[in-house]
Amino acid sequence: MKYAADFRSIARNTLSGRWAIAVITGLIATLLGAVASNGPEIKLNINDSGANLGLEFAGQQIYTTSGGWNEALTGFIIGSATFIILAALIMAVVYFVLGGVVGVGYARFNLDLVDRQKEPEIGTLFGYFTYWKTTAAAKFLQGLYVFLWSLLFVIPGIVAGYSYAMTGYILAEHPELTASEAIEQSKQMMSGNRFRLFCLQFSFIGWDLLCALTLGIGNLWLRPYKQAAEAAFYREVSGTEHIIFAGTEEV
Repeated sequence: MKYAADFRSIARNTLSGRWAIAVITGLIATLLGAVASNGPEIKLNINDSGANLGLEFAGQQIYTTSGGWNEALTGFIIGSATFIILAALIMAVVYFVLGGVVGVGYARFNLDLVDRQKEPEIGTLFGYFTYWKTTAAAKFLQGLYVFLWSLLFVIPGIVAGYSYAMTGYILAEHPELTASEAIEQSKQMMSGNRFRLFCLQFSFIGWDLLCALTLGIGNLWLRPYKQAAEAAFYREVSGTEHIIFAGTEEV
């Protein structure tokens, strides 16, 4: 049985000579909602000085009006609020669906990294559009189940999150499954392994702290490191390891 240090070592060996494509792919996946990120948001702020409209993407402000608007234009914006809300909802749905597709594609990308059977490609992120209904349903159901378990208490929600953690990898290899089937397989796979995944994720805490000192820039490199380690973890707990990994000594 491998430990956190083993999976990190596999990740480093896997990423050797491939850091550039891993960083770029991880960045694209983040911007498209495959991993934790805020999607496109239209924000309307109304105060005593008038109304301001802003556009944000991935948590970053892309555009905003400066200062207050005149009274007539403010009234027009307020009157058009329905259309603005509708546009934001459409963008949110598109972003959610896209995030589900790219999330499974990103899982496939990282499996290609650790398997070393083929060179990973950025285009892999977009290889599951045929199964967009399944990937979106899986993303929705995971979020719903975690939320419902969290209503009982915080701990059950966290446990549920770990139970469903392998769903994306399962769909990456078996896209013909339904969302519910993939989630159920993940639950079975993670039975007895949830704490191991927690230990793996916690083992990156030092790097997380260092990245915080870089104002998050370091996450460009830390994210691929984490994801590759998690893909190696999936290979073990699923019993689908295709190669013998060498070099488990921490450097």
